[in-house]
Amino acid sequence: MTDSLYIASTGMHTQQESINVISNNLANVNTPAFKKSKISFVDLVYKPVNEQNTAAPFLDSSYELGSGAAISGTSKSFTLGEIKTTDRALDIAINGDGFIEVDLLDGSKAYTRNGSLSINAESLLTTNDGFVLSPSIQIPEDSTDVVIGTDGKVQVSIPDESELIEVGQIDLVKFISAENLKPIGNNLYLPTADSGDAIFGTPGEDGLGIVAQGFLESSNVNLIEEMVNLILAQRAYEINSKVIQASDEMLTLSNNMRR
Repeated sequence: MTDSLYIASTGMHTQQESINVISNNLANVNTPAFKKSKISFVDLVYKPVNEQNTAAPFLDSSYELGSGAAISGTSKSFTLGEIKTTDRALDIAINGDGFIEVDLLDGSKAYTRNGSLSINAESLLTTNDGFVLSPSIQIPEDSTDVVIGTDGKVQVSIPDESELIEVGQIDLVKFISAENLKPIGNNLYLPTADSGDAIFGTPGEDGLGIVAQGFLESSNVNLIEEMVNLILAQRAYEINSKVIQASDEMLTLSNNMRR
């Protein structure tokens, strides 16, 4: 019965973590290009019954009992979110596979799918959080219009110039296993050993998506799916708590029989 208390407690812990993951998904349902997280579970080690019940060594050792549940890890689902129009020149959506590379404050690189861009005080293209695109693209101060092509080419319109002037190129990056990227917040991701190294390419080529100006990708969180998962996690948590309550009552009865 003491084993049942421990086993049920592992079930409560895993379901609590599942609720935490679901809560984070729901909290970011309106965050542009947010990718929902998935949690994975694994059953714990199995042992022969007579090893766990020293008071009954005569039990058949072929019967084995598990030790509960644990979390094997979390991963991101990079399914494409809905592409919504914003009619804003500095909004871009990646329609397909790929990430935008940005420079972090410490000089390292990170990757994002959030294409809500701005122009900083140095006239450089940045994310709305202030991270400069890599390679950097400078927009002339006298520009009257910014045009970003489906291939990532950035052009501007300048007074007294009849044609658009190219000022930079937004390349995209893909990974062999994007779901294993490490999220660090602000819709940014870092590569890991499991995700593989960044593979650079031109939008629309080598399996990369195209760039859509005037659009933003929405979160890929499905409200109905997350609410169903939340209910399932709550019910599983309640059931495990009932197991603990039943085990406690059985232990109480056993103790009272000795009196």
